[in-house]
Amino acid sequence: MPRTSPYGTWTSPISAADVAAAGGGAQWLDAVDGELWWAEARPAEGGRLAVVRADGTEVLPAPWNARNRLHEYGGRPWVAIGRSLYFTHWDDQRVYVRDLDTGDVTPVSPEPPVPQGVRYGDLRRGRDGEVWAVRETSTGPRRTDVERDLVAFAGSELRSLAASHRFLTAPQLSPDGRHAAWLGWNHPAMPWDETELCVAEVRPGGAFGPHRVLAGGAGVSVCQLEWESPETLLALADPDGWWNLHRVGLDGALTKLAPVEQELGGALWKVGSRWFTPLGGGRHAVLSSGRLAVLDEHARTVTPVVPELTEWAPALAAFDGGVAGIAAGADRESAVVRVDLGTGTATPVVSSAEPPPAAYLPVPVERVFTGPDGERIPAYVYPPANADFTAPDGELPPFLVHVHGGPTGRNYPVLDLDFAYFTSRGIGVVAVNYGGSTGYGRAYRERLREQWGVVDVRDCVTVARALVAEGVADPARLAIRGGSAGGFTSAAAMTTERTFAAGTIKYPILDLAGWTGDGGETHDFESRYLDGLIGPLDTARQRYAERSPLTHAAALTGPVLFLQGLDDQICPPDQADRFVKALRGTGIPHAYLTFEGEQHGFRRAETMITALEAELSFYGQVFGFDTPGVPRLELQR
Repeated sequence: MPRTSPYGTWTSPISAADVAAAGGGAQWLDAVDGELWWAEARPAEGGRLAVVRADGTEVLPAPWNARNRLHEYGGRPWVAIGRSLYFTHWDDQRVYVRDLDTGDVTPVSPEPPVPQGVRYGDLRRGRDGEVWAVRETSTGPRRTDVERDLVAFAGSELRSLAASHRFLTAPQLSPDGRHAAWLGWNHPAMPWDETELCVAEVRPGGAFGPHRVLAGGAGVSVCQLEWESPETLLALADPDGWWNLHRVGLDGALTKLAPVEQELGGALWKVGSRWFTPLGGGRHAVLSSGRLAVLDEHARTVTPVVPELTEWAPALAAFDGGVAGIAAGADRESAVVRVDLGTGTATPVVSSAEPPPAAYLPVPVERVFTGPDGERIPAYVYPPANADFTAPDGELPPFLVHVHGGPTGRNYPVLDLDFAYFTSRGIGVVAVNYGGSTGYGRAYRERLREQWGVVDVRDCVTVARALVAEGVADPARLAIRGGSAGGFTSAAAMTTERTFAAGTIKYPILDLAGWTGDGGETHDFESRYLDGLIGPLDTARQRYAERSPLTHAAALTGPVLFLQGLDDQICPPDQADRFVKALRGTGIPHAYLTFEGEQHGFRRAETMITALEAELSFYGQVFGFDTPGVPRLELQR
């Protein structure tokens, strides 16, 4: 018989340590000589990325860490060629090679004059055993003082291949070795705004000739390319407002293989992401808004496969007559799986950790809410769930509005132990795909154009108020939480709206003018992002001030918790420091936790545990319920 206890006080078997352990997982999967390999995050090892095989063997053991800082979000960090594993190492950002027979590790790229001053990413097979990659070189003291080019490694020899754009993906070699193709884009565009698909002749000595643009540009985004034959490429592009799969000839002819109003691609935050992979015979595995499907170009159809897996990472690989990838579902955490396309069944490649009992897990409910102007706002509602407890009659649960980062990103309806940590204690969560989110076409993404801090806040407020109106959430116990761009939206809501009684703000953007190339408080990749989200700084400076949460710190409507990594190069701690300083002596309860060694997003188990327990204690103090079993967070005023 369930015990009666107020929402928020329920005892849960899901600990912060369980959530931290689940915060690792597979990345950058590929097929190597008929076997699946991938990078695997290890929160218990400080967030190190190992490279492992499907049989559990670490082909890149400690102390090596296969991460890189390309565009600060990182690019494809490893490639296997013969019996050699080439990888980027986090500590110094150099490229190394590990002999898979002897275990010997040798540096390939030279030591830069400034630590981490030269970075590499998106490692690919080149010609004649070469490794091709993007090189990123710091040229001055500012975070935006960066140059990039395409390079080739042959042994310890390093040579430059091309430098067509400010931002680049690594070149890919055509099947006959005669051409190389890559993507490039320039400020102020982000890669989901417009990119250009470039191709160049590979000359006999290995040098690239002048490049030509085959597709993209002028408001068209290409997010992935693959060679199909010596004369044709396959590319995900959105000339009609949806990332669809196209065949691109060397003459520039563009043919859409299956016209659908579905997003078969995504935002290129990490260079080397792979949303499709050819299967042969005119069939291609694709991701439709993050879910696996098969595109048949002869039937011109896109057919869903294993619909119970509701999120796939953009890391597909054709494998064993089917497809393999990294997937999660509403009732299962992310894991490497193999799909038999004949039977439509998915099989785990390795045994994953058992999730908590289903009785303590929320089932996400897919909803579409209606905005004040009739706009549709997709969201996933995670209600409180714990078979051991029930709330007193008439009590409504506190609810957290979760704001994803990006803001060009999205939420998926999957098992999320971060959410379950709260829902199993009687705190509801709703994850909102506000205007600007991916997965719904370019028009939905561009709802946020010059409207960041308005549309995103309004959509989150609309969803929160709808749950209150439905009698699902307690109107006095609503909180908003998010990191990075989600931290901005959370802070903006807490300083401009009176809907939320508390906010958790992780590694946020708080001063928009500062978070530009001119302001010097962010990195090169996103230093012109706000041209689209807010407007050009030189003509919209007043808008930057009006939309900045830091401008309105004195108008804060309730308590806030700030969580910040001190080594963050994307959202450095400077802005959170200034906001918290402005709160001192105001009487508004607040806390500010900082973490040495953490970058953008938390990777260390001890950080994840501390941050999550602090957040629970924060809500308990603000909303008036006990939180036994976690350290009490000290609030300042």
